[in-house]
Formats: sequence, C-alpha cells, structure tokens
Amino acid sequence: MIDVGKLKEEYSRLSQELAREVGSENQERYQKLVIRFAFLEKILNIVKKREKLLRQREEVQKILSTSDEDKEVKELAKEELAIIEEKLREIDEEIDERVVAQQYPDRDLIVEIRAAAGGEEAALFAADLFKMYSKYAEKKGWQLEVLNSHPTDIGGFKEVIFSVKGEGCYLHFKFESGVHRVQRVPVTETGGRIHTSTTTVAVLVEPKEIELRIDPQELKIETFRASGHGGQYVNRTDSAVRITHLPTGIVVSCQDARSQLKNKEKAMRVLKARLLDKRKREEAAKITEERKGQIGTGERSEKIRTYNFPERRVTDHRINLTIYRLEEVMEGDLDFIVKPLIKAERKSLYEAKGLA
Repeated sequence: MIDVGKLKEEYSRLSQELAREVGSENQERYQKLVIRFAFLEKILNIVKKREKLLRQREEVQKILSTSDEDKEVKELAKEELAIIEEKLREIDEEIDERVVAQQYPDRDLIVEIRAAAGGEEAALFAADLFKMYSKYAEKKGWQLEVLNSHPTDIGGFKEVIFSVKGEGCYLHFKFESGVHRVQRVPVTETGGRIHTSTTTVAVLVEPKEIELRIDPQELKIETFRASGHGGQYVNRTDSAVRITHLPTGIVVSCQDARSQLKNKEKAMRVLKARLLDKRKREEAAKITEERKGQIGTGERSEKIRTYNFPERRVTDHRINLTIYRLEEVMEGDLDFIVKPLIKAERKSLYEAKGLA
C-alpha cells in the first residue's frame, strides 16, 4: 500500500500552490498542477472509503473474538467480514491502477498483430488474439476500429491492424507488446501432434498532430486494387493505398475500406504511429543501455507469454505468472493477467518514488 501520509502532504502543498498560481501567465504549469491535484483528490477519497472499511473490519473482528456471542451472530459476522475483505481488495486494485495510470496519460492506440513462426497455425492464432482483444475492449467499453487486415483462406490473419480508444486503454494494452507463443494441436494437423507457433503484437501510441508532422514531399503514395476477402467490390477499383516514408523506408498499406480516401487516412494514422514509436525507441536507446543489460531490451522479439491449450494454461514470462484459465482469457477476461502486471509495475513505481 502507498504511503498515504506523503500523498496527504503533497495534496496540502498543491492546494496552496494552486491558490498562488490562479491567474498565472504560466498556464502550462498551472494545468499540470490542476491535473495532479485532481488525481490526488480522487486517490484520497478512495483512501477514505478504505479507512472506513478498515474500521468496520476491526468492529467485526471484535465480535468474532468475543466468546459470549452466540453461534448465529458469529456466522453473520464471518459473512460480513468476507464481504469487507473483498471490498478492500477491490479498493486496493483501484488505487494501484490509478497510481500507475497517472504515469500514462490517456492516449489512443494502434495495435498490430502479425503471424510469425508456424505458417497457417500462426495466422489462426493471430485471429484468436484479435478476437481476444476485441472482447477485452468490449468489456472495458473501449472503441475498436480495424484499420487493415490480410486474412487467410481458412480464417486466420497474416496481419491485422486496429485502433483502440477509451479511458485507460494504454495502461492495459501496453503489456501486450511482444511475442505470443501458442502450443496446441492445429486444425490442419492430422496426426494429433502439438505444435508451437508464434505471433507478434506491437502496441503503438497514436500521435497527436502537434507531436509529429510529416513533410508531404517525404511520402510516396500509390494506389492499387484490393485483394482477398471483402465482397464484390474487391479488385474492381484502385481503392487500396500504399504509403512509403522515403527517409525511413517504412511502408504502410491499407485496403479494408471501400474508399481510397478512407484507406489513405487509415494508412497515415498507422504510419505516424510507427514513426513516433521509432523516434521514441531511438531516444530510449541512447539513455537506457545499462538498463537493457539488466532487465532485457523490451523489443518485440522477446517472448512474453505462452498459451498452452492442452493444459488450459497461460504463462506470462515477465512476472512468472501461470494461470489455468485459458478459455476465460481467450474470451476477453485478460485482466487475470493484466492486473498482476499492473501490480508489478506499481511496486516498481512505488519503490522508485519512495512511496512503498
């Protein structure tokens, strides 16, 4: 649990600073203070609820420790205690998420899933991951939009790119970037042997206009006829768009929309996200070489998770977490894995800030 005393001290100090900064010409600093103050206010309000529950728990525990209470009263007290404990766990999780989320302002995302090793089975698992993320986004109330896809003949995806919008989506999706390994008997396997395949996931922040401007002269834009599944319109018009960023060689193509203009718009969104990601990686590489040696590179080539279907097991290798709830995870109950990852990050954050 965080050091509530330190948060209360900061809240009091910010309250005084905000009073002094009213009407200040430095609006950027003032807005930062307002955001932090609002965050602390929400956390401390939740802490008040937690403290109330702790007092209730103490009263119930006294009843349970009293020998002269009858059996029926004690049974009711046990039930009430279980309810209080569950509420405390939920509040602790909410505080954890809010503290970590504060480090990551709400941003829209672009997620790219690609089949890697394993041929058709890898493509089928890419489709499974897309369904899992779609259901997860639906449960969270986030908006998901497919930007581009390359389906296979038997229902898989060589590649599928989609955007996610909604409060807290970055905090929850950021942990998905990396290599996802699947172990199962493929539908194409006649001998019943278990195969291991891999699919890569990249999670990119969609840049705001002020963060990234591209010189139109640096772009090569081509149109071509869409291919693959999609109905009668496919291959009839040059609606698909391919954009090449000449300085970096990054190529993005989109063909899912019927409109050439819409495909161009989607391709530009993906291109900008990749360029921003490239810039951030290059900046990080200059200052984190020592850290990379200690905790790994964080590159997408690293295996982060294994989905073992015969054992109904999911293992996240970053925090050595193994759960036997594979069906639920694949149905979009990803919080079984994401919440422990958030807790692990929160622990590191607290330790770094001296709040633990």
